[in-house]
Amino acid sequence: MILTCVVRYALRHSRRPAEPVTATPRHVPARCNPMDDRETDTIFGARIPFVRYCGIEALEAAEGRTRLRLRLRPEHGNNLGIAHGGILCTLLDVALGTAARLTVGAPVVTLDMQTRFLNPGRGTLTAEGRVVRAGSSVLFCEAEIRDEGGALVASATGILKTVAPRADGASAEQVTETER
Repeated sequence: MILTCVVRYALRHSRRPAEPVTATPRHVPARCNPMDDRETDTIFGARIPFVRYCGIEALEAAEGRTRLRLRLRPEHGNNLGIAHGGILCTLLDVALGTAARLTVGAPVVTLDMQTRFLNPGRGTLTAEGRVVRAGSSVLFCEAEIRDEGGALVASATGILKTVAPRADGASAEQVTETER
């Protein structure tokens, strides 16, 4: 029932891009060098302040894939002293979203994400996001997080949808301040 509603909503509110979407990146923002993003609120060219707040770093992007790193800090932990599920979900969502956004060259939103927690997260974690299939407005992606030893910590599959950038060019901060 819920999936049917999500699909109906996506179909009713989707805008088809002028050209077909493929799993190969058509558009990579001019500012897509991960090394350029280290001291800013951007990741692979998109301004997302929450990513910097969490400490997520961009490593590389190529052919519908992105790699990210998170060096766990004490505030990322749960009561067991391992990575909190919320930070793992955030890392997976960012991996899915960056792979999708770089593939279509447009902003995306996550419609659905299914997550599996497989091992405790400790130390430095690396995430990889991949586009499995790109439709005209909906992308199917997968992501995984591994620890320093290569053990699979968590994985996710996601459905993402392309969206038009805000016509007024306002950032999240500007929207929050003016619409309160």
